[in-house]
Amino acid sequence: MSAPEPMKILVSDFDGTLTRNDFFDLVRKRWPFPKEDDPWEKYVAGKITHFEALAEIFRSIRTSERSLLEMADSMQLETSLAKSVQALQNCGWELVIASAGCDWYIKYLLQKAGVSIALHASPGIFDPEHGLQMSLPTQSPFFVSTTGIDKSAIVRDALNRSNRVAFAGDGRPDLKPALLVRPELRFAKGWLAEALSERGEGYHPFERWSQIADQLQNEQC
Repeated sequence: MSAPEPMKILVSDFDGTLTRNDFFDLVRKRWPFPKEDDPWEKYVAGKITHFEALAEIFRSIRTSERSLLEMADSMQLETSLAKSVQALQNCGWELVIASAGCDWYIKYLLQKAGVSIALHASPGIFDPEHGLQMSLPTQSPFFVSTTGIDKSAIVRDALNRSNRVAFAGDGRPDLKPALLVRPELRFAKGWLAEALSERGEGYHPFERWSQIADQLQNEQC
């Protein structure tokens, strides 16, 4: 009897990676802040944390739940997600979503797509009068105050369980976790791709998450 195939784990960002658009970008465009008060600009300048920036942006939302769910839909989740997830799981991949965003819209989109994936993100509740109120996931084993979820800790946990760990992302919180995995198992776009290129680090570029799934099936199945 042959030995079982070693576990393979893909840790993936959500906003901008599994989707075309970031939720916080859509919110900023609809409810813009004056430039001097923009929480995202304050974060980029190092004045506040990533979590504080998103929490303030999400609190600015003033609309109905139905309208906000429609905004979540406009993030454009990968259309073939269910098919890609099933194919990866059939190939022996465990999938984990590590997000510095809010689980309120992530859970909605995953449920709508009929997909069940392990999710680590900051919890949130929506109130039309007070916006989307995101709170720190202090009970998570991967809690960190700066981003809510420590993506690097999630990747390190995966590396403790498997010698084949892939990571996919696009944003600033994705750089450190991306550098923990081997270049051939590193997938990047957007800001993350530029940052890795500047450092001379190898990675696979992608535009759609299904491209990651296809490549892992072809090379790692």
